[in-house]
Amino acid sequence: MKKLYESAAKAVKQSLALRPGEQFLLVTDKQKLNIAEAMAHWAAEAGAETTTYLLTETLRPIQSPTRMFIEMIASADAVTYMLDARIEEKAFRGFMVREGTRESRICMMPGITEDMMERLVNIDFSEMAAFTKKVIGAINDAEHVVIENPAGTYLECSVKGRRWKADIGDISRKGSHGNLPAGECFTAPVEESFNGRLVIRLIDDKMGHGEMIFKNGRLVEHSGEGVEAIVRNIGDDETGQIVGEFGIGTNPGAMICPNMLEAEKAFGTAHFAIGDSYGLGLNSSSHHYDALVDNITIRADGRVIAENGRFLI
Repeated sequence: MKKLYESAAKAVKQSLALRPGEQFLLVTDKQKLNIAEAMAHWAAEAGAETTTYLLTETLRPIQSPTRMFIEMIASADAVTYMLDARIEEKAFRGFMVREGTRESRICMMPGITEDMMERLVNIDFSEMAAFTKKVIGAINDAEHVVIENPAGTYLECSVKGRRWKADIGDISRKGSHGNLPAGECFTAPVEESFNGRLVIRLIDDKMGHGEMIFKNGRLVEHSGEGVEAIVRNIGDDETGQIVGEFGIGTNPGAMICPNMLEAEKAFGTAHFAIGDSYGLGLNSSSHHYDALVDNITIRADGRVIAENGRFLI
């Protein structure tokens, strides 16, 4: 338990930077109780007042907040989400991100495990942060971006005029939103410029291989069990089939695994989400589903940033 508590200390003291007198809302489930207890320990040490919201299996999947929960998140200064990830609960997660960044700050840890905490949270974030900012510098404001891989991915888009965000473990300021483990940069591509084919390794959590074809920012064809499950969950909500994110993994310790929270941070990968753009693009939606592409080659206005999964910057 020592390593877990060291990791939780890093999350509470460094990433969230909880301060005396702050109200800390910790949303968890039975599977994550050991992590929640470690986080609550250090929150108390920091002088924050912690409220734990334990979601039982009998209430899942949760798709909308209760009135009491709405009041709780509205009064919090910092929020952490660490539920076992489920696609049916994306609307609830979307609500938490929106409300958690309105007057407070939120750390999203869907599907977090003790192993991930110990390997990927108890680290020095400074080197990863410097490299992430270097990647942003290489692709920022590019008018023509090409992403491809040996499996058959070929996609073109523009990020001209779009703001990039660095998810580097700093969730200390009001209005901030980030993951732990951290290690990515992301934006929303210009929607109508987003065209081509993605051959994906993983979509959302534990959802397997598939293909997604986009035309002018909209998903027009798809195959694979995972993609089909997500499209069924979206139903007739057209906002859920519009591109909302383009991200690049920058955490050298992260591995491709059946957990998107870690897999999307891995070197040599890019991820693309359909649904909400988190205010970085034009699309607003209650949905947001990440799809992972590995062994990527990225060219930005002709400059090769990565080739077959290796960064060249």
